[in-house]
Amino acid sequence: MRAALPGARTRPSARARRERTAGLAFISPWIFGFLVFTAWPILYSGYLSLTDYDVLTDPSFVGLDNYERMVGDPQVRLALWNTLQYTLLQVPLYVLVALALALLLHQAGRASGFFRTAFFVPKMTPPVAVGVLLLLLFNGEYGLVNEALGAVGIDGPSWTTDPDWIRPGLALVSLWSVGAAVVILLAALQDVPVELYDAARVDGAGWWRRTRTVTIPMISGALFFVTVVNTIAAFQMFTEAYSAYFGAGNSTYSNDAALFYVIYLFREGFAELHMGYASALAWLLFVVIMLVTAVQLLVSRRLVYYEGEQR
Repeated sequence: MRAALPGARTRPSARARRERTAGLAFISPWIFGFLVFTAWPILYSGYLSLTDYDVLTDPSFVGLDNYERMVGDPQVRLALWNTLQYTLLQVPLYVLVALALALLLHQAGRASGFFRTAFFVPKMTPPVAVGVLLLLLFNGEYGLVNEALGAVGIDGPSWTTDPDWIRPGLALVSLWSVGAAVVILLAALQDVPVELYDAARVDGAGWWRRTRTVTIPMISGALFFVTVVNTIAAFQMFTEAYSAYFGAGNSTYSNDAALFYVIYLFREGFAELHMGYASALAWLLFVVIMLVTAVQLLVSRRLVYYEGEQR
C-alpha cells in the first residue's frame, strides 16, 4: 500500500460517500424548507424593497427610493428609538432576573424540578394574552402592581398611559416568560465542576466571590447565548405591544410611546399595503440586528469562556 504524499488529497472511500449521501438525504426536507420558506422569501423581499408594490398590482422598480424615504421618515426614527430604549431596559433586566432565579433553583436540591417546571409554564402563554395581562396588572387606577406598591406606601405611576412608563411596563411584563432562560442557565450551573467551588472555599472565598470568580465565568457561554437571543427578540417586539396598545378599543392609550419598529413595519406592509417600503424597513432591521450581534460577538471574545479552549 502506497503512502500518501504530504499535502496530497485523498479520495473519500465508498463508505464515506454513502454516509455523506445518506446524511444529505436525511436533512433534505430541512434544506428544501429552508430554501423555499426562508432563503427565497428573504431574497424576494430584497427585490421588493427596490419596488413600489401594493400587493394588488405588479411591483414596479423604483431603485433606492424606499431607502431614501426611510431617511426622512420621522416615524422610522421614533420606532427605532422606542425599540432601542426597550431593548436597553429589557435585556439586562431579563438576564439578571433569569440568573438570580437560576442561582436560587440551583440551591433547591430535589425541589428544583418542580420549580423549574413552574417557572417555564408561563412561557407557553400566548403573547396576545400577555398583552392583555399587561393592561390588567399595570393599570394605573386598579392594577395589581400599583395596589401592591400602594400597600408599602409607594404611589405607582400610570404604566399604560404615561409615555415615560410604557416601555418599562413592557419590560417588566416580559419577565412573565423568563422561565426559558432560567432553565438554560440552571443547566449551565449544574455543569460547573464542584471541585472549583471546593477550591474556592479552601481559599476562603465567600458566596459573592465564588459567584463572581467561579460561577459567572463558567456559565458565561450560556449567559452570552441568552443575551444574544433575547436582544434579537427585543428588537422584534411586536405582539404584546400591539395587542395592548394598538388593538381594538385601545385608542385611549398613548400609542406613540409603544410604536416599536416591527409594529410600524407591520402597519406599512399590511395596513397601508406599502409592501415595498415595508420590505425596505425589514432589511434595515436585519442590518441593525446583524450589527448589534456582531458587536456582541466581538465583546464575547474577551468576556466569554468556553470549556476546552486555549487562552
